[in-house]
Amino acid sequence: MTSLTFDRYCAEIVAQTDLLRSHVKDADMTAPVSSCPGWNLGQLLRHVGGDHRWADTVVRTRATEPVSDEQANDLAGYTDEDGAVLDRWLAEGAARLAATLRAAGPDVIVWNPSDTGCRSASFWARRMTHETVVHRADAALTTGAEYELDDDVALDAVDEWMEFSTVPEAYEPTPDAPGLLGPGRTLHFQAGAAARWLIDLTGARPTWRRDGDGSSDEPAVVVRGPVKDILMFLYRRPTPHVEVRGDTDLLDLWLTRTGFWLGA
Repeated sequence: MTSLTFDRYCAEIVAQTDLLRSHVKDADMTAPVSSCPGWNLGQLLRHVGGDHRWADTVVRTRATEPVSDEQANDLAGYTDEDGAVLDRWLAEGAARLAATLRAAGPDVIVWNPSDTGCRSASFWARRMTHETVVHRADAALTTGAEYELDDDVALDAVDEWMEFSTVPEAYEPTPDAPGLLGPGRTLHFQAGAAARWLIDLTGARPTWRRDGDGSSDEPAVVVRGPVKDILMFLYRRPTPHVEVRGDTDLLDLWLTRTGFWLGA
């Protein structure tokens, strides 16, 4: 279940892209993006537009097998972009994706790279909304633009992260990553009156819920801040208004393991 409707996601893909375009108007496309090391601003915009076109291809063709995301992530050739050209390209891609999603409807079955069990177009509507939300923050950070985000969009984006945090790839031990599960391992994220999230790593697999206080036991980790900043904290963007208390090593491990899907 999601807290936003399918139509809202389709609208937000366009709205968030329009805000992104406003953040970078007349900006230097070669400016480095500190929150995405190795990318300049033009490459960031190419990534966002490439992701929109990737999702559009998947949904429009009703793909049932993996579709290459090279257009979103092979950015070596985009180091000196024309901002005016990118502006039109971004607008066209967002509008086309939203139209493709609406034409398909939320329940049409298509491939996606996740392991959450959701195989419908609604996955792409939600994922591309929040992909654009977070990279809009990167653009605003780069250009010094003011960044605002509606609480309901931020809440849903945090929920999406929590859902990804429960798939096996995010918690099972591997040769390169220790497992997450163990006694006493609980995390609380508290966004004031807006919401609280409890992540419980003490069982056979992680569980989470929003607005739960768990048990009377002291959590191993508590993270407090405005919901927009909690979202940015999860994505390891600058968050001056977030307070962390407790086992920071566990928190860092959880963030690393649950961030496995960020290239999607």
